[in-house]
Amino acid sequence: MAFLTLQHIGKVNTLYDVSFTQQAFEKIAISGETGSGKSTLLKIIAGFIQPDEGVVFIDGERVKGPNEKLLPGHKHIAYLSQYFELRNNYRVEEELEYTNELTEEEAMSIFKVCHIAHLLKRRTDQLSGGEKQRISLARLLIAKPKLLLLDEPFSNLDMMHKHIIKSVIHAISEQLGISCILVSHDAADVLSWADTIMVIKDGKILQTGTPKQIYRQPINEYCAGLFGLYTLIPPDKAKHLLVSSNSNILSHSTIIRPEQFAIVPEAQNAISGTIEKVLFYGSFMILDVMAEGMLLHIYATNQNYIVGDKVFVAINEDIF
Repeated sequence: MAFLTLQHIGKVNTLYDVSFTQQAFEKIAISGETGSGKSTLLKIIAGFIQPDEGVVFIDGERVKGPNEKLLPGHKHIAYLSQYFELRNNYRVEEELEYTNELTEEEAMSIFKVCHIAHLLKRRTDQLSGGEKQRISLARLLIAKPKLLLLDEPFSNLDMMHKHIIKSVIHAISEQLGISCILVSHDAADVLSWADTIMVIKDGKILQTGTPKQIYRQPINEYCAGLFGLYTLIPPDKAKHLLVSSNSNILSHSTIIRPEQFAIVPEAQNAISGTIEKVLFYGSFMILDVMAEGMLLHIYATNQNYIVGDKVFVAINEDIF
């Protein structure tokens, strides 16, 4: 039996017939543009918003909405909002103790996972935003949830704190054995973490798959654009770029990622183009190449390309 089940969830003007299941310890990421219904869906799962249609079950027990119980929420579900708050003028250890259902040793292991063990004596008004977020997360975890819901946990963080919270969320899944659902619109946040990604648009689930499936085989340009740069190649152009004439991508327009292109010596299966822009990302570059009326985004590790260079481009089918 599935750990979490959503059946035909609907919310007027927000969600339309959303259904899916989650297995125990499965890491699910929900991605979509702003206003697509991600946060509303998460709050319905948490029991904070009443769906107009459908039901949610966790471990076979129905999750009741706020219209059905005095205190919204479910004892086995923890929800970390992107607008987390801590009480002012309290020590961190005081902020944590009132939700703690663990032994001192168990709680300390969670504090270490969340990188806050050294902050316990600090006052809450002496903390950075990233530190407050990790403390809010630890406060949820010491209540022993079975399911953790994370609403845009990487937003509004600088790069250093973002790396820390990413490592914390990885550790929660791997070390604490807690099932997680994470909402984000940033590809880098979810591709390396999730077991399953669901893409949502206008309140409907458009595509569900592994990170590799979602990234390599998006069903449309919306799904492709959420996870990075791409070029849409029409069939009549694609045939000039193929390494193998037996490719199965000839019948329709094909979404090509920058790393699926290769800059090659002049060859039969290549088209010529001119570099119009060079974007430097440290260990690699993205080249914008105009070729046969198409603007191609191409990944390159060679740092010597400059604007105006003439190049030949082919599709590397080994990366499909």
